Amino acid sequence: MANLKEVRVRIQSVNSTQQITKAMKMVAAAKLRKAQDAITQMRPYSQKLSALLQNLSSAAGTDFESPFMEVREPNRILLVAVTSDRGLCGAFNTNIIKAVTHLYHEVYAGKEVSVLTIGKKGNDFLGKKLPRVNGDFHQIFSNLKFESVQAAAQFIMKAFQEKSYDKVVVVYNEFKNVATQIVREEQFLPFTSTTTGAAAASVDYIYEPDQESILMELIPKALGMQLYKAVLDSNASEHGARMTTMDKATENAGELLKELKLMYNRTRQAAITTEILEIVGGAEALVSG
Repeated sequence: MANLKEVRVRIQSVNSTQQITKAMKMVAAAKLRKAQDAITQMRPYSQKLSALLQNLSSAAGTDFESPFMEVREPNRILLVAVTSDRGLCGAFNTNIIKAVTHLYHEVYAGKEVSVLTIGKKGNDFLGKKLPRVNGDFHQIFSNLKFESVQAAAQFIMKAFQEKSYDKVVVVYNEFKNVATQIVREEQFLPFTSTTTGAAAASVDYIYEPDQESILMELIPKALGMQLYKAVLDSNASEHGARMTTMDKATENAGELLKELKLMYNRTRQAAITTEILEIVGGAEALVSG
């Protein structure tokens, strides 16, 4: 059985850890509120812009051509992995790394696959395991704003236009709630229209200057917004995952403290009992002597 000093040191250590995890939970909760508001406000705009583009591109028919809609044989694939800059958020980063690794080794086996990382954790791990694109976007979350994400989107779109890649897939965590994050594998390029012609015909637009010019202007904006939404989703998911993880760690520390205090009391009681027995034994020896 451990002595009293060892148990006391462990209690102090676990107590300090619990205070840290509790503080980290509170910080994550504060950041989560801001991140959740950002993605909640972004989604309606992104969805409306996507619906507008789907209607416009469907109405334009097969005559309209955009470099971002060019469908090619997917021989060269770019996987955009959105992770976090910091750890201590449970399986948040691990799930993305597993999904990207699965796509690389199984779904796109035999293809020329490269990885572009957004987030330091993905860069640290995937950069050593898989072919990585030289793009300095893995620290976007240190100063998260639309302009920095737009620079990454422009980099990806330019590479697609230059035919460096035939297909681009974004892998990220979609924020559902504090306890749930869903890994999404979303095609970024080529841009595809899924709206039917009948649905597009039901919307009567007035074009100024003309339909093709508007589409050529809107598609890059929509793609930039799509990537920004994915990054905001990932940001909110990270804080939700960290809050949940730190809450669980705080609970586990509390349970461990109960066990250690019980052990301390038992050890202390055993020591007192031993001392009493020694005193009684000594007194009896004196009397008999």
